[in-house]
Amino acid sequence: MKHIYASLDIGSDSIKIAVCELYQNKLNLLAATSCKSEGIKRGLIADFDLACTAISQAFENISEMVGFKVNKVIASVPSYMAEYNIVKGSIDINSNMPITPNDVMKSLEKAITSKKLDGREMVTVLPIDFKINDAVIKDPIGHRGNKLSTRAVLVTVPKKNVYSVLTLLEKINVEVVDISINNIGDMYAFKNNNFDNMISAVINIGSDITSLSLYSKNVIVKSSIINVGSKLVDEEISNYYKTDITVSKKLKCKFALAAKKNASKSDYIECKNINGEKIKINQSEISEIVEYKIKDILNSAKNELNNLTSKKIDYIIITGGMSNITAFELAASDIFDKNINIGSIKMIGIRDNKYSSVIGNIVYFINKLKLKGQDYKMVDDGESSVDSYTRSTPDSALNKIFGYFFND
Repeated sequence: MKHIYASLDIGSDSIKIAVCELYQNKLNLLAATSCKSEGIKRGLIADFDLACTAISQAFENISEMVGFKVNKVIASVPSYMAEYNIVKGSIDINSNMPITPNDVMKSLEKAITSKKLDGREMVTVLPIDFKINDAVIKDPIGHRGNKLSTRAVLVTVPKKNVYSVLTLLEKINVEVVDISINNIGDMYAFKNNNFDNMISAVINIGSDITSLSLYSKNVIVKSSIINVGSKLVDEEISNYYKTDITVSKKLKCKFALAAKKNASKSDYIECKNINGEKIKINQSEISEIVEYKIKDILNSAKNELNNLTSKKIDYIIITGGMSNITAFELAASDIFDKNINIGSIKMIGIRDNKYSSVIGNIVYFINKLKLKGQDYKMVDDGESSVDSYTRSTPDSALNKIFGYFFND
């Protein structure tokens, strides 16, 4: 069975889809596409019909690239007003039998029943640790005891965040296999064992918004969104040189640097302004503009991180399309201490950091499969080997979503 997974990120500036195959425990990219977004503002669906058209085009593109129809996907839902609550649950187990993934699922299910959702929807539940009798353990599977306890983070968002995306994808005949939020995807894109005992953060700079996520020991505990993004840089270039916004974006990505000190004073590029006049732009000059606005965005992000926690953050990852700009790390290091790193996607066939969330959500989904001890495929060549959990709710769009963890 081919283990092929597709992931969707609906952004304000672009719609990203990635298709990967897990082969011999290594994730390989089959294809990735980024299409111009329409009908999306600040990460939320503003015009349903425009959004449907844009997303349909993205799925047509990716299907053409991989050579088969992509109609199942892990979908990222907006993280506005996301909440992260620590929940606990315990179950009695047979001490004569080793603990199974099913036992783990039962302990997690027990944990979330203690929390009332009150108009919210569960996105996922992320285990922190387990306890067998009185011994704390990260992975209890295969061990023995008579009581299994768990601590986990229950991630919820307002119902409208979920249903807006599900309704949209249902309209274009795309089946949502699982849901996530980009804050989870970002950590799974870059997490490693070094974060196990750290307080860390991820800053993902998008077009209209910048999302911030705070993690304790590799588990998300808080997130926030600020209404600044790379579009501010494009607009500043456009205003200064009187260029079309499309031209400004190309100048930012292809010519400017994020640190003026690394830019050339003798390097120029020619383009046309909005009046059709030819203008020459100096690299040092435009880099000064870009650096100023990048630092402005990062200062806003730094202030918001201080609002999220008063504790020292051990490690900060900065990602998103903006972080692709040459010398970005130099500008970032002027704002933050030395504990920063640019979260770069380095899969063969993809070197663009704007795909961090969409790739990370595939890694997250694979980790969830391992936790459940189950298998899954998204390619339509027969029935999947995993049974979908049917929720006791009339909301048909959610009835078959794998992301609710618990099978009948």
